[in-house]
Amino acid sequence: MFDQFDPAEDKMLQVIDNNGKVIGKEWMPQLTNEEMVKLYKDMLFVRTLDFMIVSYQRQGRVYTYPPNYGQEAIGVAAGAVLRHDDWLVPAFREMGAWLAKGVSMKEIFMFNMGFEEGLKFTDANHVLPFSVPIASQLLHGAGIGYAIKYQKKDEVAMAFVGDGGTSEGDFHEALNFAGVWKVPVIFVIQNNQYAISVPVKMQTASINLAIKSKAYGIKGIKVDGNDIFAMLTVFRNAHEYARKEQQAVLIEAFTYRKGAHTTSDDPTKYRTTDEEKEWDKKDPLRRMKLFLEKNNLWSDAEEERITEEYKKEIDRQFLETEQTVQYPLEDVFKYMYEEMPQDLRNQQIEHEKFLQWKNARK
Repeated sequence: MFDQFDPAEDKMLQVIDNNGKVIGKEWMPQLTNEEMVKLYKDMLFVRTLDFMIVSYQRQGRVYTYPPNYGQEAIGVAAGAVLRHDDWLVPAFREMGAWLAKGVSMKEIFMFNMGFEEGLKFTDANHVLPFSVPIASQLLHGAGIGYAIKYQKKDEVAMAFVGDGGTSEGDFHEALNFAGVWKVPVIFVIQNNQYAISVPVKMQTASINLAIKSKAYGIKGIKVDGNDIFAMLTVFRNAHEYARKEQQAVLIEAFTYRKGAHTTSDDPTKYRTTDEEKEWDKKDPLRRMKLFLEKNNLWSDAEEERITEEYKKEIDRQFLETEQTVQYPLEDVFKYMYEEMPQDLRNQQIEHEKFLQWKNARK
């Protein structure tokens, strides 16, 4: 597969086209009808959850949030391949993989409400915290890969970054170490075309991003990131190769961020409506839905019913989270120093007085 889709030739692996028609039959992953429907349901759930978190943010109930809108196929496919003992080293736009690995909705809500407890991941094995500093997590992924090899464990690490992260030194250092050490790490670039407002053409002069693998002596491939079947095939092959050969892989998932970079961003400042409309035709859910409908596996009525179920469950869990989480005031101050200095004590006292005054006015 890696030889047939040489990044130097700018080839891209694709299984279905924009209308859900199979155009790469030889790369179609083996799936039952039930498994195909589940993939779509998982993407639909991620999109529904994503939209609702944005809505909660607009209501002032969570803080700044980075939407997954348009990139659901990548995280869902990754989650379908990652095993219990594999390592997920996320950036901040891999919700499908988080949920598949056991991160709960309540933990996602808590983190976006500003509670550190949201990163405990009580039932998620081998999941690192979301990483906002760009590309720094890739070095952790390379280090985990080295530990896996050193301890002779049957595990794989999968680390994510955006296209903008490929301009960071950490990206190149991580790939270099992984190539030299020969470790089982899958590096995934979610190339959504914009690092906030900077387009890919201003990030690199390379023909694509997957070609960067060649400089570090590892396998690389470019894949249609909005094609759930293509993503699943590539992840399965990369996972098997990394495990058996103890080698790193670089995957460029070619996708599009349909929403804002975060809820603090306004994408109309740097991209056109015409561009967005063109990418709407490549939407991962639209394409998968058309495929399922052609095979009589899905209907609008089923989608409407299940989406309403998703919304009710998401809202229920969000309300429970909202009503139960509390942030002790002392936690804001007590962990800065081993022994709290007097000026910080004074700040705490002043803030407590302010809260007493504020509550008295209610």
